[in-house]
Amino acid sequence: MAASAEQAPAAAAASEAPSTLIIDGKATAATIRAELKERADALMAKVGKAPGLAVILVGARPDSATYVRMKRKACEEVGIADFGVNLPVEASEDEIVAAVRAANEDERVHGILVQLPLPEHVNEMRVLSEISPEKDVDGLHPANVGDLALRGRNPRFVACTPRGCIELLHRNGIEISGKSAVVLGRSNIVGIPAALLLLQENATVTVCHSRTKDIEARIRDADILVAAIGKAHFVQGSWIKPGAVVIDVGINSVDDATKKRGYRLVGDVDYAAAKPVASAITPVPGGVGPMTIAMLLQNTVEAGERALTA
Repeated sequence: MAASAEQAPAAAAASEAPSTLIIDGKATAATIRAELKERADALMAKVGKAPGLAVILVGARPDSATYVRMKRKACEEVGIADFGVNLPVEASEDEIVAAVRAANEDERVHGILVQLPLPEHVNEMRVLSEISPEKDVDGLHPANVGDLALRGRNPRFVACTPRGCIELLHRNGIEISGKSAVVLGRSNIVGIPAALLLLQENATVTVCHSRTKDIEARIRDADILVAAIGKAHFVQGSWIKPGAVVIDVGINSVDDATKKRGYRLVGDVDYAAAKPVASAITPVPGGVGPMTIAMLLQNTVEAGERALTA
């Protein structure tokens, strides 16, 4: 009986899953910003010019204005020159296009980003298509998306959030090649480019959306899950394959009377339930979110390097 009692704790320990890796996007983004500052400083020392970014903001939506302030602050930290343009909400489509074209022609500007969403009277696709592919640091121009979709071609830029997802996987030593990956959501900004990036990394990719039958079963088969559907806690912990990697792109507000703001931010995945099952998972907030701005900065620095050292 004594030997059996001694063996029991060891057996129990052996059966326990290793602790889950919490993928810290905030810390990773800080590391990337430090790397980019060195590159921007080196560019300034070499050619006497900094990478330049023009963020075009139309209107005064509080969320958009906040995002733009964060981007401009991050640019200042890294050493990227700010050539932002603020237009009133009633600006016409032609006026917005004119602002984009002016930034295209400005040699000081190496990256252009139009803050979305635009007002309802504006055709977003027309505006985005006016951005020069060489300055499309948001990675949304049809030419760059098309190059991402074609084997053997390399886009000048990749959409920031999906690129951030892949960067988190790389920097945390997570193998992608040969894995089964599920992307939940098919937006032009996240879902589609994320799926294309995973294909480039030699994953076998399934894209799930509102018309997909039995989403739960498909998610259960995923070695890597990228959730970008915009529904709070849509993915249940019981849906996660043991040992899967969960990249939660969702940012949703839910009522919470314990918080000063009256709400808290949660992802598309039930984090508390998924964490004990997954081998690695991104928290919300603090996961993918900080990486989006970091990748915008990286795209801009790369654009500056190409333009100024060619």
